[in-house]
Amino acid sequence: MAENHTAGQIRDLKASPLDLYIYRPNGTVEESGKQNLWPRSLARKWMAMLFLGTCLLYCARMTTPVCAVSMAATFHWSKIDSGLVLGGFFWGYCFTQILGGHASDRVGGERVLFISAASWALITAGTPVLAHLGSHTLAVMTTARILMGILQGVFFPSLASLCSQRVVEAERGFLMSTMHSATHLGTLLAGGMGSVMLDRYGWESMFYCTGFLAGLWAITVWYYLLRGDATLKQVGKKSNLQSSLSRKRWLYIFKKPPVWAMVFTHMCACSTSYTLLSWLPMYFKESFPHAKPWVYNVVPWSAAIPSAVGGGFVSDFLIIKGYGVASVRKIMQ
Repeated sequence: MAENHTAGQIRDLKASPLDLYIYRPNGTVEESGKQNLWPRSLARKWMAMLFLGTCLLYCARMTTPVCAVSMAATFHWSKIDSGLVLGGFFWGYCFTQILGGHASDRVGGERVLFISAASWALITAGTPVLAHLGSHTLAVMTTARILMGILQGVFFPSLASLCSQRVVEAERGFLMSTMHSATHLGTLLAGGMGSVMLDRYGWESMFYCTGFLAGLWAITVWYYLLRGDATLKQVGKKSNLQSSLSRKRWLYIFKKPPVWAMVFTHMCACSTSYTLLSWLPMYFKESFPHAKPWVYNVVPWSAAIPSAVGGGFVSDFLIIKGYGVASVRKIMQ
């Protein structure tokens, strides 16, 4: 009885307005959630594939910034023209964040990730072909970047949905930090690989190579992890309850100061990081024309990888030691 009482206290302390078992008797939803967790062996496979997928996501995202100087010279773009192409991605990216999370909760993040990756892999590989189709290169490239943003915008919401449905709470910090370290590795690879390929094979080769690898990743995920996977069918069991709760709780959630604090923090972080991602190669190329490309495309992001992975270890360690989840998140920010 003492153990049951203690477990109940712990559950109450960790409860939030978003926890589904608050609204169902006898922990029915909580038990259903446990059945959706990945087995250890499957979790390792998915973590490896998600790491590679996140890495390729950023490789594809960085192709245009890395190649922007060469493309501007080829198509005679001004700074404003380059800004339109580089900024087009984010106009598309911001429109599918909520949709991606909602779709992942309804049909499963695995499916959303697969469809998204297959689509943006095709667009990445086809970008050089589109660029040389006609005289309206600027409009075509801007449209392609907007589509890329729309398709990649669902990735991280789907990843968060997967994390909440398939991974135990004590391991979520490590999983998410590992995925974020993959973003830096993808930026690192795009910078290093792009610097070499630009010099030897031209900017088109960067798009072809990245698109091919991303497509290969999507095919591998489908063939080895998704085809005939029974876990995807379990997601629908909670969808009706989740949709009814979300409708009741949206206004309540947005009245909470911590939610707006997270939105503001995330907005500041994204504004900083994406400005660097988009404009750093062009800035160094123009300000330090004799510098080696691999220096400014590789060195900054190589320092970010150990920091991201270490943050996940520290986060999980503090939660296991009994620190509150909210306190740990504030410390890590």
